[in-house]
Amino acid sequence: MNAQELSWYALWGATALYAIAMVASSIHLSRVADAKAAAKGKVAAAVGATHAGEATAHGASASAASPEPVRTTAAGIAQSTTLVGAILNGVGVIARGIEAGHAPWSTMYEYTITGSFVAVVVFLIVQSRRDVSYLAPGVTGFATIALGLALTTLYQASTGLQPALQSFWLVIHVSIAIIATGVFIVAAVATGLQLMRDYRTEQPVVVTDGRHALARLMRRWRNANIRVLRGWNWLEGVPEPPRLEALAFRLHAVGFVLWTFTVMAGAVWAEHAWGRYWGWDPKEVWSFVIWVVYAAYLHARTTQGWAGRRSAVIALIGFVTLIMNFTVVNLYFQGMHTYA
Repeated sequence: MNAQELSWYALWGATALYAIAMVASSIHLSRVADAKAAAKGKVAAAVGATHAGEATAHGASASAASPEPVRTTAAGIAQSTTLVGAILNGVGVIARGIEAGHAPWSTMYEYTITGSFVAVVVFLIVQSRRDVSYLAPGVTGFATIALGLALTTLYQASTGLQPALQSFWLVIHVSIAIIATGVFIVAAVATGLQLMRDYRTEQPVVVTDGRHALARLMRRWRNANIRVLRGWNWLEGVPEPPRLEALAFRLHAVGFVLWTFTVMAGAVWAEHAWGRYWGWDPKEVWSFVIWVVYAAYLHARTTQGWAGRRSAVIALIGFVTLIMNFTVVNLYFQGMHTYA
């Protein structure tokens, strides 16, 4: 078996394991939601009981409000398949680098398989410090889709590097960008759950004929989303929005620092390769747009009155610009970075 075959089989194995982890972690999250619902039922029963034992009722409420961590077979399967999937993903990336003879992130295919690996590793690192199993369905689901698209659509046979890429800055600039992207992926999952958990508690808004047609349409759309989210009982297994927001903010802060270094290193590399630090290339412009949006998020998050739902929306806009930079800009815009 040569390096190309090893990379191919390892990445397909990682894709399958990530898919299993996504399903298993989703089942575990549903079990956690059921346990929390049962705990709330015990609290309601204790509060509504007769006052024959007020202290006993208070104790029952306290124990029901803080249930023991839910341990399920699905959680063990999710953890093991995620870990083994990450190992296979890493093997696939390394084998691709051996096959290509250079750092494996010079094409969209290589960037995708490496970015998926980094996102899962970031999740595993955070999971080792605190229980963030509720992020597992989103992270492993994203990795499954990304690897599937890479292997079926983005795959390119390894070739030599173009002259502009034959530099040590390929290792510095692109590796930092990939790590930042992996952190942003995990942060986006946390932010998405924050918004869903937040909107789930909202009350539908009355739609009146006196409002503008667009306003009525937006309210109907909002009410429809609220009804859908209320039907997703698994969201009860997700922490409250403030806890999710705190986690997302820390991840976004780390990702923003890394992306700042990405833009700076890219400018230095551009000066070495093309004789200028900035040339308004589409890739350069979108990288700066990403930096501006995430800077706006961090500023909004620390500004009174903008924390919570509004800053979370800005964070998701930043993630959308990140995905557009990788897909739309790479595929449809001509520039100095067309090879990427």
